[in-house]
Amino acid sequence: IVNTVPKPKVLEREEFSMVVTMIEGDTFLGRICTGRISSGQCKVGDPVQCLTKEGDKVESGRITKILARKGTGKVELEVARAGDIVQVAGLSKATVAHTICSPGVEDPLPAQPIDPPTLAMTFCPNDSPLAGKDKASSKLTSQMIRDRLLTECENNVGITVQPSEERSEAYDVMGRGELQLGILVENMRREGFELGVCPPKVLFQQDDSGARLEPIEEVVVEVDEEFSGAVINKLSERKAIMVDMSPAAEEGRTRITLECPTRGLLGYRSIFFTDTRGTGIMTRAFKGYEPYKGDLDNIRKGVLVSMKTGVTTVYSLGKLQPRGELFLGSGVDVYPGMIIGEHTRDNDLEVNPIEAKQLTNMRAAGSDEKVSLVPPREFSLEEMIPYMMQDEMVEVTPTTMRLRKQILDSNQRKRSGKK
Repeated sequence: IVNTVPKPKVLEREEFSMVVTMIEGDTFLGRICTGRISSGQCKVGDPVQCLTKEGDKVESGRITKILARKGTGKVELEVARAGDIVQVAGLSKATVAHTICSPGVEDPLPAQPIDPPTLAMTFCPNDSPLAGKDKASSKLTSQMIRDRLLTECENNVGITVQPSEERSEAYDVMGRGELQLGILVENMRREGFELGVCPPKVLFQQDDSGARLEPIEEVVVEVDEEFSGAVINKLSERKAIMVDMSPAAEEGRTRITLECPTRGLLGYRSIFFTDTRGTGIMTRAFKGYEPYKGDLDNIRKGVLVSMKTGVTTVYSLGKLQPRGELFLGSGVDVYPGMIIGEHTRDNDLEVNPIEAKQLTNMRAAGSDEKVSLVPPREFSLEEMIPYMMQDEMVEVTPTTMRLRKQILDSNQRKRSGKK
């Protein structure tokens, strides 16, 4: 290994400098920055500063701890020199692509910038009638949600959190895709959190002339030749433009490169795996901002909304089946404003899913016919997030997930819809 692997390339200067390539949070040490030292050396207690890619000073401080990997564990170092890969503690604002260096250094080291966030979702406390009823829930308050999100920011450079301007006690969480944000929600759910999640919104920008710009992603898919037509057709409907199409390394497979707006990729992952029978491979990377590509066709129908509080019955759901596809079966708690199915038409329909059959002594032909319910459509969290419309949200608890309207009261919903 010593004879084959080349020595690390270092800069010929005495001042200490290194680019941060990874960050993590520690309860005792605070923020820990990982990187390879490009020049000089550092010791515990040395004064350092943090510079952005443009050379602006972020903060200054002293190195409180130097750690290095040894096998699967960590060891403390008193001195680290150019070429060493180390972890440094002592700076609270340094992040990936920043340069940590001696106070006399003015020029930052070149670094690959972090892709900007392209999506935002609002996390808020659960305010539904069933809030706190889940026995597995242990973290319900906005303060607990805020602390957990800030902890996530310490370890995940792709996520940014700020207080929401539209809802009180809520937080806008910005990331690079619905999958990344969905993983965060799933982790919080398993940790005992109960919260409400609003639908994802694409982060637009404006150019110098005031025109709207939207994030564009480069999508590379590798599929069997027989499925390439379906993939291209579906992505074209979502405003994607094909850039390249060539045979893949594996015989019988095709590699397709496309450029697609971020909003067009919302909810496409599950459709992609269905179309390719689970054999497709899809990767996406942020490309840049380009002029707005135009509105997407509405590909979703209206929903069936509960208007009563209670437990669903077979008798009532049987009568609602012709109205659309149901999302839940019998014996499930519902409340006004909760979404129980998808309507066959484009408008929302308020229904009563808890009506029980009236038991009487009277007999009539056909009154005792057996009701057979179609199995309800079950959603994963990854499918729920892009399914939501702008006036809806997901109620997430450790054991269940429910789709609901943001405004539960029917009259208030109608008034807000007229504005």
